[in-house]
Amino acid sequence: MDNVRIDKWLWAARFFKTRSLATDAIDNGKVKIGGDRVKPARTLKLGERLHIDNGSDEWDVLVLGLSDKRQGAPIARTLYEETEESIARRQKEAERRKLFQEPAADFKGRPTKRDRRLRESIDTGE
Repeated sequence: MDNVRIDKWLWAARFFKTRSLATDAIDNGKVKIGGDRVKPARTLKLGERLHIDNGSDEWDVLVLGLSDKRQGAPIARTLYEETEESIARRQKEAERRKLFQEPAADFKGRPTKRDRRLRESIDTGE
């Protein structure tokens, strides 16, 4: 395989669950090659360095293989190599998330009256 669209490759390498999510990320400037924004139809070449932000994590990767078919995660990991700085940054961010829980992370949907009363009683110290 000589050339693959970048949106297909991001989907095949399992950075995004769907091709449309990959396309949206590219259009919004969340995927860059060498610091430059690209279009979803741009062909990817071996050895190119990508910066990928999928909303929850950011990766800096080097393209090692090309594929336009989504396969298992072990095969998808052979398509790229993550840089040492990127690994360290993601581990640091994961540790930060573990230590500081988002206050709203426990809420599921809209709070009920009971939830609101409980929260107000905690806030006022009753």
